Amino acid sequence: MVDIKSNVEAIREKIASAAERSGRRAEEIKLMAVSKYHPLDMMIEASKFVDLLGENRVQEAVLKRSGWPSDNSVPWHLIGHLQRNKARRALETFDAIESVDSLDLARMLDRISAETNVTSYPVFIEVKMSDEPSKEGIDPSEAEYLLERVLEYCPRLSVEGLMTVGPNTEDTAAVRSAFARLRKVRDALCAACGIPLKELSMGMSGDYETAVEEGSTIVRIGTAIFGPRQ
Repeated sequence: MVDIKSNVEAIREKIASAAERSGRRAEEIKLMAVSKYHPLDMMIEASKFVDLLGENRVQEAVLKRSGWPSDNSVPWHLIGHLQRNKARRALETFDAIESVDSLDLARMLDRISAETNVTSYPVFIEVKMSDEPSKEGIDPSEAEYLLERVLEYCPRLSVEGLMTVGPNTEDTAAVRSAFARLRKVRDALCAACGIPLKELSMGMSGDYETAVEEGSTIVRIGTAIFGPRQ
């Protein structure tokens, strides 16, 4: 039996320590429970103790949302790659999309938002900070161009920040470097485009303490909360 409450408490303590080491407050960091392949009852239990819920796949989230308690208002974020043919369902299902990585996708989300009278839908730009073929996201060198175009052509989207998946390596220095570089990309975009990109979504079960030390505002935790995927 997984003790979700105890797991979350342990994670929060580590977040607080990492925040203190970097001169930040623990309250600055939101904890997302990533529930890929975990059942609805575990998600509902986790929602009592976390700030956000994250899902990787639109179809799985749609099925879970159909059984979600109507009085439970914990926000849901899409953190997995989004195909354009699933954009409408994603907008219907999630409170924010963290994986916008092209202007075509952004414009489709904006068009659908216009059709449904949504005026300020939260999105993050996903930036690829490693060379791994399995990782999604826009190249850091293209982030400013994409942000400028989204601001120009997608008035119904509200760009809240950046998201990345850290490199899959035991090399802590490489992981730290990736997170630090994303923070620098964010700072440069704020200066260039004149908008506050308040959110940095980075860090998962194996590297969230490093991510917090490097400026993360959202850590996305699955295994450390729910145990191994079922």
